[in-house]
Amino acid sequence: MSYAVSAALQSAVFSAVAADVAVSDAVGDAVYDALPSGALPSIYVSIGPETVRAADDKTGSGAEHRFDVSVVTEVPGFFKAKEVAGAVCDVLHDADLPLTRGRLVFLRFDRARAVKIDKGTGRRIDLTFRARTEDN
Repeated sequence: MSYAVSAALQSAVFSAVAADVAVSDAVGDAVYDALPSGALPSIYVSIGPETVRAADDKTGSGAEHRFDVSVVTEVPGFFKAKEVAGAVCDVLHDADLPLTRGRLVFLRFDRARAVKIDKGTGRRIDLTFRARTEDN
């Protein structure tokens, strides 16, 4: 198993989501892997937690990554958040992202969870993706 590809995967995911026209039309440049200090925009995308398991095979070291990308908004209702979540899925599901280390074997949408936050005034959708990487 190699965790060494994790940073390259996160960087590629971040770059792909931040560069997407549909995502940037909805949230501007509010795509984060660490939330900035101060006031947050009314809607943003955050690259979140990750769980990694060994996935070695005869050809070498590999890993299965499960990571979250969250859409967070203070806008009431789920519609806008779901539009942005759909755009994120369009970017990442079955994407062939170039990595600075290793190789992405596949990247797929796994599941989503939509919840109310901030005493019901805001919304958050956590999208979970599954990726398989190999370390060259």
